[in-house]
Amino acid sequence: MSKSYTEITDRITANMKKIGKEKPGVMQAFQSMSKASLTEGPLDEKTKELLALAIGIAGQCDGCIGFHVRKLVELGCTREELADALGVCVYMGGGPKLMYAAEAMHAFEEFSEK
Repeated sequence: MSKSYTEITDRITANMKKIGKEKPGVMQAFQSMSKASLTEGPLDEKTKELLALAIGIAGQCDGCIGFHVRKLVELGCTREELADALGVCVYMGGGPKLMYAAEAMHAFEEFSEK
């Protein structure tokens, strides 16, 4: 059975809200760091999201793959751009990263259908 990145990101979002109620300062700080890191500067937002996805793949993080691929779809990332970035991930990480690069392609197809 394949993973549903919609379900993964929905579940994580719900649980992050729970953490936010218990530790609002932590979640506010994380959100501030996220916003500051991804705000367009010398690198555009799509490039920064591709970098974040690559790190998520390297860390074998399903949630990271889901959130960053969903954002890339929203930003108009093409399948070809994603595949190009995934190729670099595989080059840098070998077989284990190929497995998660394949999962990122699955997430792209899932979010692109919406």
